[in-house]
Amino acid sequence: MSTMTKVSVAAKRLLLGRPFRSDRLGHTLLPKRIALPVFASDAVSSVAYAPQEIFLVLSVAGISAFTFAPWVALAVAVVMVVVVASYRQNVHAYPSGGGDYEVATVNLGPNAGLTVAAALLVDYVLTVAVSITSAAENIGSALPFVHEHKVWFCVAAIAVIAAVNLRGVKESGSILAIPTYGFIIGVAAMLIWGFVQIFVLGDTVEAETSGFGIIAENNGLVGFAMVFLIARSFSSGCAALTGVEAISNGVPAFRKPKSRNAASTLLMLGGFSIFLLLGIVMLAQEVGAKYVLDPAKDLSGVPDGYHQKSIIAQIAEAVFHGFPPGFYAIAVVTALILILAANTAFNGFPVLSSVLAQDRYLPRQLHTRGDRLAFSNGIVFLALVAVGFVVAFGAEVTSLIQLYIVGVFVSFTISQTGMVRHWTRHLKTESDPDARMRMIRARIINAIGMLMTGTVLVIVLVTKFTAGAWMAVLAMMVLFVLMKLIHRHYSSVEREIEYADDGDGDDAVLPSRTHSIVLVSSLHLPTRRALRYARATRPDVLEAVTVNVDDRNTRKLVAEWEASDITMPLKVVASPYREITRPIITYVRRLRRESPRDVVTVFIPEYVVGHWWEQILHNQSALRLKTRLLFEPGVMVTSVPWQLTSSESRGRRMQTQYVAPGDVRRGFTSEDQ
Repeated sequence: MSTMTKVSVAAKRLLLGRPFRSDRLGHTLLPKRIALPVFASDAVSSVAYAPQEIFLVLSVAGISAFTFAPWVALAVAVVMVVVVASYRQNVHAYPSGGGDYEVATVNLGPNAGLTVAAALLVDYVLTVAVSITSAAENIGSALPFVHEHKVWFCVAAIAVIAAVNLRGVKESGSILAIPTYGFIIGVAAMLIWGFVQIFVLGDTVEAETSGFGIIAENNGLVGFAMVFLIARSFSSGCAALTGVEAISNGVPAFRKPKSRNAASTLLMLGGFSIFLLLGIVMLAQEVGAKYVLDPAKDLSGVPDGYHQKSIIAQIAEAVFHGFPPGFYAIAVVTALILILAANTAFNGFPVLSSVLAQDRYLPRQLHTRGDRLAFSNGIVFLALVAVGFVVAFGAEVTSLIQLYIVGVFVSFTISQTGMVRHWTRHLKTESDPDARMRMIRARIINAIGMLMTGTVLVIVLVTKFTAGAWMAVLAMMVLFVLMKLIHRHYSSVEREIEYADDGDGDDAVLPSRTHSIVLVSSLHLPTRRALRYARATRPDVLEAVTVNVDDRNTRKLVAEWEASDITMPLKVVASPYREITRPIITYVRRLRRESPRDVVTVFIPEYVVGHWWEQILHNQSALRLKTRLLFEPGVMVTSVPWQLTSSESRGRRMQTQYVAPGDVRRGFTSEDQ
């Protein structure tokens, strides 16, 4: 193995670890305690910025509008309860991992399934981009270096999370468990201690912004304008629901019984998210926290050089007043959960991509697992696209978040519609009374979910379309068309190569004769080996061909050929422009025109070298010629190898390894065995 190959293999092993055997797939399956942080990091982390978005939108109407914040949060919580209850039906009915895509495809048709798939894929990419840029913004407020290099920070963070996931879902889940549980426990403790101080101990707990006033952009909003503002606040708060659907796409990653464990994890996810969301909004109201778009313009009574903190930071500072470690602990776990929230997408996107690739809507490379039994190609692809979004939008949360939420509610609505049809179809054939009652109850739950998520989708589109949601809709449409084209290509190829028995057996595709050509550049050992091998195949016609690119060398070759013991004549093909590839292609095409039913086999002698730099010095003409000949119908290309001395040492080293097919490509070394 060459030095460069050894270095690349060592780097790959250092980054990913040793490869797993396929029969170890069961060892990577997740128990509930690990599945919760793996699949809940996005949904749980959303409560770090969803309450903030509620207050931000309401601040437009002044401080009096903040009285609607708890009611908006309660409405979001109600939607979450319905969505969680609905998806518990999904994971029981469709445990294969297709999630919303499978539900829509089976019950509403391929186009509905593709619409859901496009929406989810876009939403997964935006989940990574929004979570990472939000983390960069939060960390950047404390570390100016990160703020000045937000884009590079985001790119590095995405690369690290991708590398962690490439090592395998169980290892990444173990790593994620600490910050995810740390955030849940830390914020829950903050909320409980805050409410105890206010309602039990009677202490005064105030945020640093409690004494500030808000300079409203629109004072005295009433009627439709106020309703629209509250609806927009509600749609922003619905960011807390992103990630709920990930569990339905990741059921195969759970330990058995998969469906029951997934449903239990979904219930825990919903419970934690609702508690944290309502708690943060209510405690923010109690401590008088405020959050606006531009504190210099929208707040009154602020001191010079004031730096606005996030809602969670304001609450933590008020609750842990006089105890700085508590404040910094909340700041750290919040930053970590925002960075790691992207992990939900890194678990959901590859699984969904694999299902789509299996159905021939995405490239087949996304279907296979990598060395560590993770869907490596899907993970890498997601990372690259997310990096593209981050760079394109300059790592600005305000710009990216306008594209958010649309995709997830498109999938919510279509999925619940599909589930209603699913239960309706099964009720027609089910006769057991107990089973029918369960199905009727499930259908009612999914019908409520369909109506509620559809209503939220309309609200989101109306309130956010012009603010940037149109870009997400456009991306879904483009992806939908692209997947249709990929499917059309795969279907076309399948029809081309599909065997059809027309009654004549295989006679219709058998060639009448084989016409073999051995390409000759000089009379040396590789040429003689190619000639012997070509004779051994017993073709109907066998000829040696050389291309005249230099008259003197060609005359010398012809003289040597005639003086040798070779009885086969040497045919010389003229090349006025000193080319090799085009004259051979022209000659082969002429043979095919003269005898269309003949198969032309071209034997090409090639050197086998031991070092990468030797490959540059040899075989370039053969490579170009093979590339062109492969596009010629009715032409077979055969490489006849000749091992040079430099290849012998590499061959001996490779003999000491387990030479299973694909080992070198997958990076196995003898130490791996």
